[in-house]
Amino acid sequence: MRQTQSLPSTSAHRIRRGVGAAAAIATVATLLAACSSTGGKPGESGGEAGGGTVNTPRVTIAMITHEMPGDSFWDLIRKGAEAAAKKDNIELRYSNDPEAPNQANLVQNAVDSGVKGIAVTLAKPDAMRAVVRSAVDKGIPVVAFNSGFDEWKAMGATEFFGQDEYMAGQAAGDRMKADGATKAICVIEEQGHVDLENRCAGAKDRFPATENLNVNGMDMPSSEATLAAKLQQDPSIDLILTQGAPMAMTAVKSAKNAGSKAKVATFGTDAALVDGIKNGDVQWAIDVQPFLQGYLAVDSLWLYLNNGNVIGGGQPTLTGPSFIDKSNIDAIAEYAKAGTR
Repeated sequence: MRQTQSLPSTSAHRIRRGVGAAAAIATVATLLAACSSTGGKPGESGGEAGGGTVNTPRVTIAMITHEMPGDSFWDLIRKGAEAAAKKDNIELRYSNDPEAPNQANLVQNAVDSGVKGIAVTLAKPDAMRAVVRSAVDKGIPVVAFNSGFDEWKAMGATEFFGQDEYMAGQAAGDRMKADGATKAICVIEEQGHVDLENRCAGAKDRFPATENLNVNGMDMPSSEATLAAKLQQDPSIDLILTQGAPMAMTAVKSAKNAGSKAKVATFGTDAALVDGIKNGDVQWAIDVQPFLQGYLAVDSLWLYLNNGNVIGGGQPTLTGPSFIDKSNIDAIAEYAKAGTR
């Protein structure tokens, strides 16, 4: 069984926002079981068409993300989405672009092609607002996941699966303080990404000696050099907080190249990061469960289209945060081997 560590207390208004969501995610398994028992039957083959566990009509769902090339986080998102699509007899059309205007165009293309539902990330909500609203106005249900915690409902999305990034940042800040850090940098690898900025803001709220550092997440050699230069410039930095597993491993290299003793912590995991935690290169990671995010985003659309169900009852469904460190890494490693964590 997966183990997690308790998180620090958060501000009252954020606790209220999360209570319904936490309860909602606990009911997902029951809800799915009920729907399968009343509306589905085992498929007769393992193929993509008709290979799922339901006998509902085959529909097309689009998933559009802001994935950056080379980020293993999105491999887990896609695996979760594909698992749900196979179970639900859904044709899944996945597309991505890290540039917000291009991502908005992909959403519009999905609308024009007549998909029955859309799952979308909202890293840069200002660029996505009009096209998401347009899809909703055309009667296409939209669910948001991974990013856009503060924006999804105003855009007309039906559901949200992810975490309150500011709250997650606060949890990171509390952990940094408890670990005895004295000065930290919070790495932002995509400028304008509201959730990355919220994470760093939350960390600074609880650990004021935190400074943001912008790098180009699509250019790891450049990011490595920028981090190393910063560590050489300021030897007092003793912790680096990154936004994803690949950047965390890059930060480990930067610290070694700079002769810095700064420790590394991060948001997000992958197989390489599991090894990094095991061998002590990375202190801990905040897990947002990307496989679960992808799975729920697709499965929730199937539930809505076929049963009118709304997971979360109009509140966000939280998939994080929880801590992964040496105390529970062995259990997480087993899931990582299976490609689901």
